[in-house]
Amino acid sequence: MNVLVINSGSSSIKYQLLDPDSADVVASGVVQRIGEPVAEGSPSIEHKSAGRTFEHDGAVPDHATGLKLVFDLFAESGHDLAEAGLRAVGHRVVHGGEIFYEPTLVTDEVIRAIAELSTLAPLHNPANVVGIESARELLPGVPQVAVFDTAFFHGLPAAAKTYAIDAKVAAEYGVRRYGFHGTSHEYVSGQVADFLGRDRTELNQIVLHLGNGASASAVRGGKAVDTTMGLTPLEGLVMGTRSGDLDPGIIFHLIREAGMGVDEVDNLLNRESGIKGVSGVNDFRELGRLIGTGDAAAKLAFDVYIHRLRRYIGAYLVELGRVDAITFTAGVGENDAAVRAAALAGLERYGIRVDEARNTAKDRSARYISPKGAEVAVLVVPTNEELAIARAAVRLVG
Repeated sequence: MNVLVINSGSSSIKYQLLDPDSADVVASGVVQRIGEPVAEGSPSIEHKSAGRTFEHDGAVPDHATGLKLVFDLFAESGHDLAEAGLRAVGHRVVHGGEIFYEPTLVTDEVIRAIAELSTLAPLHNPANVVGIESARELLPGVPQVAVFDTAFFHGLPAAAKTYAIDAKVAAEYGVRRYGFHGTSHEYVSGQVADFLGRDRTELNQIVLHLGNGASASAVRGGKAVDTTMGLTPLEGLVMGTRSGDLDPGIIFHLIREAGMGVDEVDNLLNRESGIKGVSGVNDFRELGRLIGTGDAAAKLAFDVYIHRLRRYIGAYLVELGRVDAITFTAGVGENDAAVRAAALAGLERYGIRVDEARNTAKDRSARYISPKGAEVAVLVVPTNEELAIARAAVRLVG
């Protein structure tokens, strides 16, 4: 009895059909460049099942069409979802606001509430809603469960979640720090405890989820005490296309001096900033290639990214007081040795060291990248949000 996990993003859909008990993946795939033109010979959907890859060529105009095509590929590969006896469909939902902080069975009312929270996550919640609605239509009768990125950070200490603005305004409009990538941070911090053979309640950890979206968290005794993202996923680290932290006065300046409207500023900071804004590219593999050619803008983008990352690592070292483990995860964190080395360079006096051979080894499993006997364990631990969502869905529906 498997679970289908759907992660309907701003321009993509990632999915897995998996056994939540054994963690075995039956099939998986991705729909890419939704709403964008697709170059000839570049498939928009790649579906993997039983060692075979099934592809769909041609543009995917919207998320609903993409999910329908995915279901067709499941049937073509021998796993017709309508006849698969699914235990549940688990959906990643980015923003749960103050309302949702536990896995939640989807109803019409829940969908409306998720849609209303789109003002806080305009890149993601609308796509999450479409994914949920499409799955409900294609799989009537199968329990649909929403798992929220903000849930792990719901219990942040008051000092960490509160913005220093007028308290009445904050209360009326739900202005607080929510945090994101919580499913990943919770899963990885748990995996770290298992890897080290220690109880998570004993550990102080810094978890660095570095992908196109990026966030860091401070975890004390298994509970998050701070994180970089805030009211929306825009705050914090420099990301692929998002600015991360910036002086709020920049927004007023762009409105007054550049004549930008609110939507233009929103688009600038969410889609045209970050690594892309500085260098012109948002893929770290391409960024590394450009740096190798001597591209000054690419080098500057890398340096800005690392500068912000180190600032938060330092802040969390102070906040936690004692750090047992620093862990890199997600696409960049798991695969970019240069980022890992630069992020922790020069921190030997704090017991933090990166072993060059371990760091550059071609290994995709959970592993140490600190030297043997180092005071602070520096790790790479692959995240598995799909497995975490599947297990959360099963716990809810039984």
